[in-house]
Amino acid sequence: MLRYMHRSGFQPFNQRLLPWVQSIAVPRSHGVQPSAVRHVRSWSNIPFITVPLSRAHGKPFAHRSELKHAKRIVVKLGSAVVTRGDECGLALGRLASIVEQVSVLQNQGREMMLVTSGAVAFGKQRLRHEILLSQSVRQALHSGQNQLKEMAIPVLEARACAAAGQSGLMALYEAMFTQYSICAAQILVTNLDFHDEQKRRNLNGTLHELLRMNIVPIVNTNDAVVPPAEPNSDLQGVNVISVKDNDSLAARLAVEMKTDLLIVLSDVEGLFDSPPGSDDAKLIDIFYPGDQQSVTFGTKSRVGLGGMEAKVKAALWALQGGTSVVIANGTHPKVSGHVITDIVEGKKVGTFFSEVKPAGPTVEQQGEMARSGGRMLATLAPEQRAEIIHHLADLLTDQREEILLANKKDLEEAEGRLATPLMKRLSLSTSKLNSLAIGLRQIAASSQDSVGRILRRTRIAKNLELEQVTVPIGVLLVIFESRPDCLPQVAALAIASGNGLLLKGGKEAAHSNRILHHLTQEALSIHGVKDAIQLVNTREEVEDLCRLDKIIDLIIPRGSSQLVRDIQKAAKGIPVMGHSEGICHMYVDSEASVDKVTRLVRDSKCEYPAACNALETLLIHRDLLRTPLFDQIIDMLRVEQVKIHAGPKFASYLTFSPSEVKSLRIEYGDLEVCIEVVDSVQEAIDHIHKYGSSHTDVIVTENEKTAEFFLQHVDSACVFWNASTRFSDGYRFGLGAEVGISTSRIHARGPVGLEGLLTTKWLLRGQDHVVSDFSEHGSLKYLHENLPVPQRNFS
Repeated sequence: MLRYMHRSGFQPFNQRLLPWVQSIAVPRSHGVQPSAVRHVRSWSNIPFITVPLSRAHGKPFAHRSELKHAKRIVVKLGSAVVTRGDECGLALGRLASIVEQVSVLQNQGREMMLVTSGAVAFGKQRLRHEILLSQSVRQALHSGQNQLKEMAIPVLEARACAAAGQSGLMALYEAMFTQYSICAAQILVTNLDFHDEQKRRNLNGTLHELLRMNIVPIVNTNDAVVPPAEPNSDLQGVNVISVKDNDSLAARLAVEMKTDLLIVLSDVEGLFDSPPGSDDAKLIDIFYPGDQQSVTFGTKSRVGLGGMEAKVKAALWALQGGTSVVIANGTHPKVSGHVITDIVEGKKVGTFFSEVKPAGPTVEQQGEMARSGGRMLATLAPEQRAEIIHHLADLLTDQREEILLANKKDLEEAEGRLATPLMKRLSLSTSKLNSLAIGLRQIAASSQDSVGRILRRTRIAKNLELEQVTVPIGVLLVIFESRPDCLPQVAALAIASGNGLLLKGGKEAAHSNRILHHLTQEALSIHGVKDAIQLVNTREEVEDLCRLDKIIDLIIPRGSSQLVRDIQKAAKGIPVMGHSEGICHMYVDSEASVDKVTRLVRDSKCEYPAACNALETLLIHRDLLRTPLFDQIIDMLRVEQVKIHAGPKFASYLTFSPSEVKSLRIEYGDLEVCIEVVDSVQEAIDHIHKYGSSHTDVIVTENEKTAEFFLQHVDSACVFWNASTRFSDGYRFGLGAEVGISTSRIHARGPVGLEGLLTTKWLLRGQDHVVSDFSEHGSLKYLHENLPVPQRNFS
């Protein structure tokens, strides 16, 4: 049964659209012409992008990241998604959001189909209204008083509700799709339409023709006449799935139409290993055929015919037929507005059904391994943790040739793809490895008094003593770009602090990261805590990792300012330690030493311009303009081939100025610097507070009073006097190494070393103490005496 719709007032659809369809038609195979390119087309003055999709149907996608290549997609809307909580009427807001997402994907050049519930609920609402209206009229006519008695609404038969609701449901879809200049067609089917060969061919031909004309088919079981499901024939083979609910209908339709992706939206986040809401229930990210034994199914949803077990059976049947499947939540207000597009973009939403099991553990399993290993690590004696770090330092020098060979592969593969600053970060050398080994030994020495150190002791009352002690934070996630030397540094700090660690490195450093992680686990193995540090090698996107709030306790990004901003935005309930920008300033005071200035500027800007602690803005006191000191600074920058950008005030003093800066808040990360003029130390401080990033700022002056004023008033993580910005570093501070530099004002600030990876817990030791003993008429009184703290604690 087919119902076709188009916007009223438009010319007939085939006359209006067919020339356009012919001009851009994609061949009916699941691919595109070799010459296909990404281009913009428009319809009704609404521009949209055509995505070049290439997909040969046969095998389902192996990984979520491949879902963006899906060309033909079926979206199944469960009853709980379409209907309101009272099961009488439709959830119009959710439905409108779903239609919008389907329209966006349709306008990208994909072929979208909907399998929708809702006719029964919509009809129930209409019939209840009619019954109430009819009863109230009859009662008013037969009652002596114009008061209505309480009226009972009879139980409504589902087929009658479906018959009454179909037209209204489709009219609603028509109105919604019209807003996006998309036409839709209704198709009502029963089990017989799939089991009768002629009817099946007719249905197949109709659907293909609708897709060819860029129409969205909206399919539903014809609940007004549908017979009961055939017994003992459900899901027995590829060709005999019985259509007894919309789950099985969606699976049958997906396989019949050789679709690439089936999205099943329900009222739960996906498939759990036990009924959702139970204490130990965990969402299954990827489900593989044969895993059914590990799942305990609960009751079905509040509405609809199928439950989760029916959805899983239908999904596995579709997977067997070559269609990828994702089951996700279509009712949650925070995600329903983008759940479909997120799935197609490959984001970690719901449960993805795959036939390909990964070679190693999932990231969730790695997180659990890191937590368990971290707890074991924290129970080791300080000398044992130090021994692991010393062994890792030795391995860095002993296995130098293997490390540099792996790094050479990364550099060769990155040649021409990475910018020069990133290539410098990616590169390892003998001197870098030696410096790393020295830093690791410093960490080992400082780790003797880290975990379990007593910070405070208080006698609460007689025989009731309280201690505050240091403990690991838990599981750390460190995400780093083009910095393989970051891996052993962070690993050593995690070992020293007893934290579990997940590492996510950039693919450009894959070879280097792999061997460095192997050496780290070799060092951990000497005390049986190999699992404490895990390298994430799966295809997990950074945004997906940032959502693992039940696994990860702290995220530490090491990379570009854009990476840090993206992580801070994506992190859901997980604190992020770091800085989004390193806009470091140096203020050259009017009383600065000629001999010191050029050395400090050169080292701060030119020694390693890609570093986050490199100089980006040079503030010059106005009195120094047109002086030999100023000329020496400019000449040195030219010799070092540093491109100069003039700030607005500096440009106003020059007849022929360098290129005027586009913004005073730029981290160049290269041989470029902004020069600006200020009238006083206070103006320099104001400029830093307005345009800086609270990272590292320096004053160059011989006036101690001016310097102290600068040091006390600049609100940054690191503030220096007559020293290079490049000293802002954990190794140079004597911390051994750092996990990053934090500009946050909570917990840790500046270069974050071992201390920044610890938190505290309280230990209270008593003898049958109860609070009621300390009441007004109780027998005990609070003492709150400070007790001496031991200098070192090796327990």
